[in-house]
Amino acid sequence: MNTTYMGIRRFGQWLILATLAAAGSAGAQSLEEFEALSPEDRRAYLESMSDQERQAKREEWRQEFDNLSDEEQAAVRERRRAEMHERRASMSDEEREAHREKKQARRDAAREQWDSMSDEEREAAREQFRERRKQRPRSNALEEE
Repeated sequence: MNTTYMGIRRFGQWLILATLAAAGSAGAQSLEEFEALSPEDRRAYLESMSDQERQAKREEWRQEFDNLSDEEQAAVRERRRAEMHERRASMSDEEREAHREKKQARRDAAREQWDSMSDEEREAAREQFRERRKQRPRSNALEEE
């Protein structure tokens, strides 16, 4: 990417964050508003928060999602799947390769973090994963076929 594009992109991210802050508080953003942002803008928004703020915002959004009816939740999931499929289908070969590389880098970082954990930390992480998994509803994709 050239530096002009990067400068414009950074300014755009700054502008979004400034607009959110001017609108009262970046914390007042709903899940629906957040999902309307581009993936880059979502990342910039989340990176502008502390770990505690991010965790609190995710909990708020999870609660917002949990308060939806089963039909509304299914519609949100289907919309997310369609958007993801559309994004993937519109990628060039270079974008797909860059996406694969970023995904692999995230996996490598996660593996490195896991390898650096003690046995107790690993067991705590496993338990946390199990708890989150219990809270998520299972997809009915197989039942629909």
